[in-house]
Amino acid sequence: MDNSKRKKRTGKKARHNQRVVILSGIGAASALILVIVLAAWLFIGNRKAAEVSEEEQEALFEASLEEEEEKNAEYINVSTIDAIVGAGKEVSKALSQRPETVEMTPENTAEFALIESCSIVDSSKVEIAVKSDGIPKSDDKYYYLFQEATYEDSITEESVPIAKVYKSDDTSFTIDLNKGTADTRLFSKFQVAVKQNDQFVTISHAKYITNPGGCAGYSYGGMQHKSIKGLLPDPLRIGELQDLGCEYATYNIPLSHILVTSGGIPYTYGGVTYHFNSQIMNDYDTLFKRLNNMGIDVAAIILNNASTSAFPEITHPSARSGSTAPYYMFNATNESGVKALAAIGSFLANRYSGSGHGNVSMWIIANEVNARKEYNYMTHTDVNTYTTAFTRAFRVFYNAIKSQNSAAQVYIPLDQRWTYNTEKTGDYDAKDVLDIFASSLSEYGNIDWGLAAHPYSFPNGNTAFWNSSKYVNHTESTPCITMDNIEVLTNYMKKESMLDTSGNVRSIILSEIGYSSTSGQALQAAAFAYAYVKMEQNGYIDALMLSRQTDAGDEIAALGLALGLQTTGGSKKQIWNVFKYIDTDKRKEVISFAYDIVGKTF
Repeated sequence: MDNSKRKKRTGKKARHNQRVVILSGIGAASALILVIVLAAWLFIGNRKAAEVSEEEQEALFEASLEEEEEKNAEYINVSTIDAIVGAGKEVSKALSQRPETVEMTPENTAEFALIESCSIVDSSKVEIAVKSDGIPKSDDKYYYLFQEATYEDSITEESVPIAKVYKSDDTSFTIDLNKGTADTRLFSKFQVAVKQNDQFVTISHAKYITNPGGCAGYSYGGMQHKSIKGLLPDPLRIGELQDLGCEYATYNIPLSHILVTSGGIPYTYGGVTYHFNSQIMNDYDTLFKRLNNMGIDVAAIILNNASTSAFPEITHPSARSGSTAPYYMFNATNESGVKALAAIGSFLANRYSGSGHGNVSMWIIANEVNARKEYNYMTHTDVNTYTTAFTRAFRVFYNAIKSQNSAAQVYIPLDQRWTYNTEKTGDYDAKDVLDIFASSLSEYGNIDWGLAAHPYSFPNGNTAFWNSSKYVNHTESTPCITMDNIEVLTNYMKKESMLDTSGNVRSIILSEIGYSSTSGQALQAAAFAYAYVKMEQNGYIDALMLSRQTDAGDEIAALGLALGLQTTGGSKKQIWNVFKYIDTDKRKEVISFAYDIVGKTF
């Protein structure tokens, strides 16, 4: 064959190839016709190869293609063909980039996918972002989303998915939040599953919503203050706080005081109506507004002293009998308990965050949680079980409070017994409880909780806390944390495992600390002076609340502790002026006496 024929043939082949590409995008009908044409050509080629020349065969094929194009032109134009071809190329490209399908095994199934975030968006929706390394092989092409209650640990055969999306290595679900309704998802956790052998199998660790403030109506984070000075006030002597220059105050809210079985202030939440004592709530309103008007921020302590006969759903089932403690473990073990805690937290935060009843910027859940026997009763069990029970209740309160006031702080309170082994006597080390609490919250979705520490001397009557003690040293394993070694606590809170969701040291307050005047007023005043300066120099203490404004007669009788700035009769002690002026330009003047008592200048 000469060169001109070869070039002609090559050109025809090129045109032929282009046409095949174009025709391949026309659709099933055109493709079928093309197959028939090709078959006819092959048939003719096989049958008449000896009779028909190569040029004639090509001419016949050209004519067939041209005739086919004319027929298709009646149904589809060139631009449509180009669009179809372009789309086909995009599909082909996407398929080529699709992540690898991965076989599910016992080793990789449980946490094949990672819930990267579980967040409220647009105040009424929840977005759950899911990431994985490849796509799990399963019965179909979907990921399924399951919702679990606070007290549930896994999905069951009866569980029904609430949403589904196409499987991908990077995708998300969007669902309704249903805030405040009977089927609210504010306190639920979520898991991703696939179908295997016609059964649902979870492929992710469960996660809670981590930004409950995303649906809040208020954002009250407290006032600006010049110092960290606070106090447990005497309600009969509130007027003295302004003279003292007090910046913070703590106040207890025992649930038996505010809950009633009927009447009062009705509050419907989660499909259930609860009732709050109107007279008591009005008293709190008056108190908190008065404190706020004096420039004082309030830290409210929610305490479960509710009668188990009147409000059994509030108290953990293992805490409903056999206790002489004043307070009990909160109940997050069933639906009625979670709804009750959610309603209480929501009601209180809504009332005291900008609705005209006074404001609370800090909420403390329970009292000295590690002191099971004395202050947070539950039948004795291992520290993991105990702390998990509290952690679940804490998250319910946290989400309820933050869903009303996004800027509120919510704290876990712990006493000074850091590694002091008290489990034989029924309590737990504060460090153990803190570690389990922080780890669990992080595992199921980290939130911005705070720490309310009580670094009393040990024993509590040891006012001269700076003296050497077998209970206090400057290592992480110290039995107790007092104001002598407060840096052990703040250094521990700087650890990566303890940081908040932004990578910062969490809010730390000393919500209860005090020194007795039983061994002398000068010693008490010197102890407070030294402790205050140490707190201020530490730099990680947001507020301290000295216990207390006035001596408590029951504390003196039972424990020999006279912790007040004044006696039960109202006589001011030496500590009064130290407290009043320690954050003013008179500091040196009022604390200089303490240098000889402490044995150094500070």
